[in-house]
Amino acid sequence: MPHLTLAEVEALAREAHATQTDKAGRPYTEHLSAVAEGVRARGGSGEQIAAAWLHDAVEDGALSREWLAAAPLPRPVKDMVLALTKAKGEDLRTYTARILATPGALLVKESDLAHNADPARLAVLDEPTRTRLTEKYATVRHLLGLTR
Repeated sequence: MPHLTLAEVEALAREAHATQTDKAGRPYTEHLSAVAEGVRARGGSGEQIAAAWLHDAVEDGALSREWLAAAPLPRPVKDMVLALTKAKGEDLRTYTARILATPGALLVKESDLAHNADPARLAVLDEPTRTRLTEKYATVRHLLGLTR
């Protein structure tokens, strides 16, 4: 069976997340699009762009682990998606170590963090949430060695 094209992965991700919104109430697909575009702009591969479209699908319950295992996707895409899937209550050090150990995943996470920490995106949140998320993103960036 041939692998899904990038356009098919995008369409699938948009459909899977169609009813979800982000913390500010915006369509969640805007975040996925921004992360995929960030990966593209950072010189990421087609596999990394596909992983960007799917990076939150399993974690958010939009798609199951079983779906991912059976999906016609290259193994590196599946590995990146699983590396980027943070388990409920998982320690940040364990999570970031898995990202660092998975080829290609760091660039996707860097793009994800860049969009999540966008000041315009954070500005619409209440102060306690903004502060908590800003600190969390800074910690994750530090653990990943993204100090610039």
